[in-house]
Amino acid sequence: MANFQPIVSLKDILTDLRAAMVRSRNEEQLLQEAATVVKESTDWDACDILISGPGNALVLVASTLSPEYAGRFRLGPGRGTASRAYSSFEPVIVQSGLQSDPDYTVHPGIPEPPYDAAFGMALNDRKGPVGVLFLRRLDSWSPTDDELEYLKAVVNDVSFALEVFRGGYDAAAIGDKLSVVSEVSRSIAASPYLEEILQLLVNLTAQRFRYKVVTVRLLDERRQELVLRATQATNKAYQRKEAIKLGQSIAGRVIENKKTMIVENVQEDEDYIGHDLAREQGLKSMVCVPLLLHGRAVGVITCYTDRIRKFRAAEIAALETLAEQAAISIEHARLQVRNTLMQEMHHRVKNNLQQVASLLRLQKRQSYYKTLDEALEDSLSRILAIAAVHELLSREDLDHVSIMTIAKSLVQHQQQSFMLPGKSISFTVTGEDGFLNTTQATQVALILNELLLNAVEHGFKVTDVGEIIIKVDVSGDAVALVMSNSGDPLPDDFDQSKGRLGMQIMRSLSQALGGEFLLSMKDGLTVADLRFTRSTAE
Repeated sequence: MANFQPIVSLKDILTDLRAAMVRSRNEEQLLQEAATVVKESTDWDACDILISGPGNALVLVASTLSPEYAGRFRLGPGRGTASRAYSSFEPVIVQSGLQSDPDYTVHPGIPEPPYDAAFGMALNDRKGPVGVLFLRRLDSWSPTDDELEYLKAVVNDVSFALEVFRGGYDAAAIGDKLSVVSEVSRSIAASPYLEEILQLLVNLTAQRFRYKVVTVRLLDERRQELVLRATQATNKAYQRKEAIKLGQSIAGRVIENKKTMIVENVQEDEDYIGHDLAREQGLKSMVCVPLLLHGRAVGVITCYTDRIRKFRAAEIAALETLAEQAAISIEHARLQVRNTLMQEMHHRVKNNLQQVASLLRLQKRQSYYKTLDEALEDSLSRILAIAAVHELLSREDLDHVSIMTIAKSLVQHQQQSFMLPGKSISFTVTGEDGFLNTTQATQVALILNELLLNAVEHGFKVTDVGEIIIKVDVSGDAVALVMSNSGDPLPDDFDQSKGRLGMQIMRSLSQALGGEFLLSMKDGLTVADLRFTRSTAE
């Protein structure tokens, strides 16, 4: 190369690239180091590396000018001077006037000097182009043939380094991912409890695969919904994401097609539900894998990254294997629950019959009932409240019951059976849902039943029109149930410690819950406030 003297020899560049391959933990780190090596070795002002993404878009993965934009800047197919280099068999050379090049594209958010010249060339592996190396300089450029050959050789060295790194990474990744699958599978198989299995699954998958967020949704076949059952995300809004109908969203399609789906950027994908929350959490690429059991989909596991990237074949295969193991563990846990509940059902029935007997004894000691029908109606209401919990157990997940569903079921029963003639009372159930084990669910059902009976019977003796609002608030294991009514105010001398049978029942059950109960007037409303801590076991 008589007419061109490189600053750094090709041999030294290749040595630097090999050192970067050894140091790099991932492809992005390797390419960022490669961009720095090329810029400093060739004396250009900026070096960008873009890698082909889904849909043949080019994604910026390394930049000496704006490394913070890696993963955030993308060129659509055929757009930009770099895209021209990607689709061409020869390098793209702009000797001057880069700013006026009709193909040149600048991201609006990236501050950029007025570069005048550019050199772009595709990065290739054995199958074809995989990306572009793009150089820019502030002054014009008149390259010699020797300099062009030198730059081509540099780009070929980067292509070689990337291909070798990917081959080694994939080989290591297969072994690494299989060991991760084995570890996670052992952990979830060791637990007999469904909630613990799901939480272990999301925690370990996120940790071992280095995902930003992992969620598990299980299929509610009766409602045809995918219900969020576990996530390691700490954001409360994310933990409270609503159920998804099967005909909606990407997860719904995964269930219907029983095939894994990948989304390059959930913040922009039209089918993704929850763009605002995805932007708030910084979620980018997503892979959604069905949980399949004997060819039947029982749910999905969804994994999110904090940057736009590809999910490699070895990674997807590992996730699908993990999903199969998880589906087996989930079904095994459900069968164990069913078996345990069948064995314990007689015990629960006996306890509830004892509870009914205790309520009847309390009622027997009361003297304020005017007729036998009145006493029997109260007893019937309380027995039906207990029955409502067991009916819900047969429809939900056997080992837990929704608080909101308990409240709505009792409200519906109240409206159908115990409304007083001439009264117009509206009912509203609102708030954040949560789940209780059967013991606490029965106790809460009895308390809510008493509150509804008292509100209708005593709160609307004079007032004919009003509303009763039940609000549920669940924060972690802390539960608050607040019922307010706009009917008659409490007497001035009201003392909840000296109430009738209903008040005795509510005080007794509140103490059994380990909670606190208060009935008082607030802002002209009669407000019953029950607070307790959820028990995680039966």
